[in-house]
Amino acid sequence: MEAVEDKPEPVKKQYASINKMDRNRVILFSMFILLIAAIFISFIIGRYRIPVPQLLEILKGKLLGMPQTWPAAVETVIFKVRIPRICADLMVGAALATSGATYQGLFKNPMVSPDILGASAGAGFGAAIAILLSFNLVGVQLSSFVFGLGAVILTYMVGSIIGRSSNAILILVLTGMVVSTMFSSFTSITKYLADTDNKLPAITFWLMGGLSSVSTTDIKVLLVPFCLGIIPLFLLRWRLNVLSFGEEEAQALGIDTKTTRKIIIVCATLLTASAVSVSGMIGWIGLVIPHIARLLVGPNYKELLPASFLAGGIFLIIVDNVARSAFTIEIPLGILTSLIGAPFFMYLLIKGRRSWI
Repeated sequence: MEAVEDKPEPVKKQYASINKMDRNRVILFSMFILLIAAIFISFIIGRYRIPVPQLLEILKGKLLGMPQTWPAAVETVIFKVRIPRICADLMVGAALATSGATYQGLFKNPMVSPDILGASAGAGFGAAIAILLSFNLVGVQLSSFVFGLGAVILTYMVGSIIGRSSNAILILVLTGMVVSTMFSSFTSITKYLADTDNKLPAITFWLMGGLSSVSTTDIKVLLVPFCLGIIPLFLLRWRLNVLSFGEEEAQALGIDTKTTRKIIIVCATLLTASAVSVSGMIGWIGLVIPHIARLLVGPNYKELLPASFLAGGIFLIIVDNVARSAFTIEIPLGILTSLIGAPFFMYLLIKGRRSWI
């Protein structure tokens, strides 16, 4: 058979493209297997350790409807504590990483994170004001979600008014920075007014991020905005590829850039606001994980978005396992993600990034 090196240049490029597609499929499949392994390990480790044979026995018994022969406490830990927490880890990590990758393509800037339009800052203020007013957990989450959406709506409205005759993307980013700063200031005022014995510690702890109090109800509520955000983004992956090259190129290919941008921003905002409303402020996932995914599968959003989804879920599951198992007290997730994400991102900057477009 004729060697690839002896073929014409266009044929060589075709072979290289096919090999890259096969390589990316292997990487995505390997990431999926790693995700399953991380989920399985999460069932076992923790302050209440569950042996593998006992875990398999309980799962088998539940699936086949066998009579209960295991302690009720173990079943409670698995189904009331660990399954909701693992699901929350997966959805929050995937949501933040996917929205981060989406924003980076939409704004053509690899330094963009999911809070670029103010969603995280708005959600943080919503939670802080709800805690100050003594809302219950559901009220805190709802207030956080509403204020997160409201912050992005405010950013988009002001940005649209200011940027009608100029660079709309740049104006939107700058407006998002202003809105984020404004809501962060509101949060600081709320903390200043809070009772130092009860309310202030609660606000501070929530802002550091964590999933220690997540429940099955939270997962059911989170699932709705998660699906509403993630499914359209996956369906619009090819349009993100075109938008990342610029406005004029996208319009030349017949894409309604204004409508597409609105849909993408709405979906990414739903993911970010819903994730923050459940987990609190967990930083760096939406900034660092898309870079890792890009290094693994390249800049094509056909593979980049699924890779970001899987990598975000894997990362947060592993970090949460460390948070609840490494020390006698649970460490807030926001602290760990910052400790891991900031040095790694510094490493990427020092070593130099591959082309992301």
